[in-house]
Amino acid sequence: MAVMTREETEALIQEVLEVYPESAKKDRAKHLMINDQSVTQSKKCITSNRKSLPGVMTIRGCAYAGSKGVVWGPIKDMVHISHGPVGCGQYSRAGRRNYYVGMTGVNTFGTINFTSDFQEKDIVFGGDKKLSKLIDEIETLFPLNKGITIQSECPVGLIGDDIEAVAKEKSKEIGKTVVPVRCEGFRGVSQSLGHHIANDSVRDWVLPKRDDTEFDSTPYDVSILGDYNIGGDAWSSRTLLEEMGLRVVAQWSGDGTLSEMELTPKVKLNLLHCYRSMNYISRHMEEKYGIPWVEYNFFGPTKIAESLRKIASYFDDRIKENAERVIEKYDSQNKAIIEKYRPRLQGKRVMLYVGGLRPRHVVGAYEDLGMEVVGAGYEFGHNDDYDRTIKELGNTTLIYDDLTGYEFEEFVKKIKPDLIGSGVKEKYIFQKMGVPFRQMHSWDYSGPYHGYDGFAIFARDMDMTLNNPCWKHIHAPWKRTAEAKEKLVANA
Repeated sequence: MAVMTREETEALIQEVLEVYPESAKKDRAKHLMINDQSVTQSKKCITSNRKSLPGVMTIRGCAYAGSKGVVWGPIKDMVHISHGPVGCGQYSRAGRRNYYVGMTGVNTFGTINFTSDFQEKDIVFGGDKKLSKLIDEIETLFPLNKGITIQSECPVGLIGDDIEAVAKEKSKEIGKTVVPVRCEGFRGVSQSLGHHIANDSVRDWVLPKRDDTEFDSTPYDVSILGDYNIGGDAWSSRTLLEEMGLRVVAQWSGDGTLSEMELTPKVKLNLLHCYRSMNYISRHMEEKYGIPWVEYNFFGPTKIAESLRKIASYFDDRIKENAERVIEKYDSQNKAIIEKYRPRLQGKRVMLYVGGLRPRHVVGAYEDLGMEVVGAGYEFGHNDDYDRTIKELGNTTLIYDDLTGYEFEEFVKKIKPDLIGSGVKEKYIFQKMGVPFRQMHSWDYSGPYHGYDGFAIFARDMDMTLNNPCWKHIHAPWKRTAEAKEKLVANA
């Protein structure tokens, strides 16, 4: 299908909205737009970070997911208690493939479900005593943990458990950091508030711990923030930074430790990958400690080179020269990847609907392979995310916020993309429709995708998915021809 004009895209939006009652139609229209690179403020064109409409099958997560599943959960040497019923902790355990180095159950704990396992009596009488006992049991069973976080689930906020009092009391008893995180799932409109709450808990309970500690610093100390090491992303990124001559003092949350978090205020520059989840703590460290921060994008060779040069601009000529050497070192590798895969992917069209940074960060990687992003949107984005996204996408690209299941299916039917990149909730719907699909929250059990090494895997995965012969054999039963049905019956 040819690229749609602005008029055709606008007509498509109106057609999809027609199914809604008038009030819902009016609301959802605010969350859909046609990209225009001349727009400087997305809030004039699209509404974001608002409550989802009841009944529209939103694909969002909750505040607990933003805190436990994203920001805190990958800190590997701390125990993260899901304080509430067992389900939330079990569902969020080990789902995002946050790789780490360590021995699980001895000095790393990210893939274990620690829960206070609320029962009816806990709702009636409160769970403070149970929480206190749980922390004692954790100290007995897992003495090498460096600290504990209390990730509160919905019932905790409803019954009013005083997790802050328990945290202060147990911290004194065990002599370790115990962080209460008020991330009850019902708070806010999506997991985005959970990111913010988690950042604030880091600010209040962790960062000041070593303000007075002496630290053997260098002029080249940096931290990696907002990289969750999905499939090894942070390791692939760290390789490039260290080849430039920078010293990575801390990376969190992926493969991160409590000590690294505490030492982050000692660095010279904070490198922010996932803006949505970590911009709050980056701004705090800039205000309190005077540490500048810069966003970077390590998806695809074009954006990697831009980011390496941008990062190097904060340092001396030695680092700038090293950045150029790193770019040159991997140039032949990148050319070989593009030469191999671009002819197979040239002109293919992609629709994205993901969280965090991906709807804009991966655009360059697709373009390096000759592909075009024709639709993009965020599950829980804010307008500052869309401000950045507008610049990355071409005019007439369809942009959507908090896309509903119905809208997504209808847009795909009309636009007919060659590939969809979204989450696990959408994966099997579109695969059953015969549309090639990549799960872009956790790289569909692959990765890393960051860095030059990650680009090779990204390109291979897109080719493997798009050009798989299975798609032409997938047809819904009700769409089979009469001849095919007869053959099926005959062979039964």
